[in-house]
Amino acid sequence: MDLGIRGKRAIVCAGSKGLGRGSAEALAEAGVDIVLNARGAEVLEATAAEIAARYGVSVTPVAADITTEAGRAAVLAAAGEVDILVNNAGGPPPGLWSDWGHDDFLKALEGNLLAPVAMIQAVVPGMMARGWGRVVNITSAAVKAPIAQLGLSNTARAGLTGFVAGTARQIAGSGVAMNNLLPGVHATDRIVTLDGPVAAAKGITLAEAGKLRQQNIPAGRYGTAAEFGAMCAFLCSQHAGFIIGQNILLDGGAANQTL
Repeated sequence: MDLGIRGKRAIVCAGSKGLGRGSAEALAEAGVDIVLNARGAEVLEATAAEIAARYGVSVTPVAADITTEAGRAAVLAAAGEVDILVNNAGGPPPGLWSDWGHDDFLKALEGNLLAPVAMIQAVVPGMMARGWGRVVNITSAAVKAPIAQLGLSNTARAGLTGFVAGTARQIAGSGVAMNNLLPGVHATDRIVTLDGPVAAAKGITLAEAGKLRQQNIPAGRYGTAAEFGAMCAFLCSQHAGFIIGQNILLDGGAANQTL
């Protein structure tokens, strides 16, 4: 399918690996020029070079922490006018509700609520003025089905979901479609963070812990960055202009819900 976005320009945050990279690759395959952000310069520059060579698009790497004001300023300065924004940032660490203090919550809110809101506020007015834009926020399946040990993520991402729900409907009439993608468990580096404590607690290997988790996923496997990226690219396409303020779950059926 031709997504109709060849020649558009996108910011992809936290895009050097994992779901961010999957999204950047899918957009690049559709002919979109990318401003690619991540914190680690070495991996970021290698990823940018690989994507540019593979798809023949412009990929501008910006090594910066998108959760900081200075990092966002660097990305926005390099990007200029953009048509597409993919908000993404690493999730807070797991733990127990009794483990977290005030500073832990502030850090989670800064990274997974306030940073994406700031990026939206920075780029959406230009999109509205030009009459076209797409925003995809990578959040978490925990928004639909809270995960007890991910309370910091539950809290921050629920806040972003509320912001997007109202804002998406205010900007839709100007040709800007904004939605959230809610990943379940995917085969990325995040797996080590989530499966590691299970492996340690049960005295099993990381691979064995993964197999246990996959037994609770109806699809019988972890998701891939490529299939996640394909959905992201579709939401950024010309075909998605009537999809507004939605929370689209990609979890292999793990959340046992009717709606």
